[in-house]
Amino acid sequence: MKIDYYSFGVLQVDGKRYSSDVILYTDGTVNSSWWRRSGHNLQIEDLDRTADMKPEIVIVGTGASGLMRVEKKTLDYLKSLGSRVIVEPTERAVKSYNELAQSHEVLGLFHLTC
Repeated sequence: MKIDYYSFGVLQVDGKRYSSDVILYTDGTVNSSWWRRSGHNLQIEDLDRTADMKPEIVIVGTGASGLMRVEKKTLDYLKSLGSRVIVEPTERAVKSYNELAQSHEVLGLFHLTC
């Protein structure tokens, strides 16, 4: 998968536009209705099928202003799966995703607004 475009509230992936937060799985599927239990706080319970994917790299886009926080226990959990974890504001996370997904199994978690 390739992210074609990101702007506040919009992510376009392989020609398809999304206007809500998304998870891009390593198998090419997309969860386009990703919702976190506690809004701007990423918790283990919010990771959906992430553990099943066993991604080499997990990229977390924390929003345009980086307001979404990732709990330490969530980071530790992802690392315990053997994943490298990158947490960045969404614009930078999109660039990282596109670069790394060319040669690695990357799972992307993208908050599209704040």
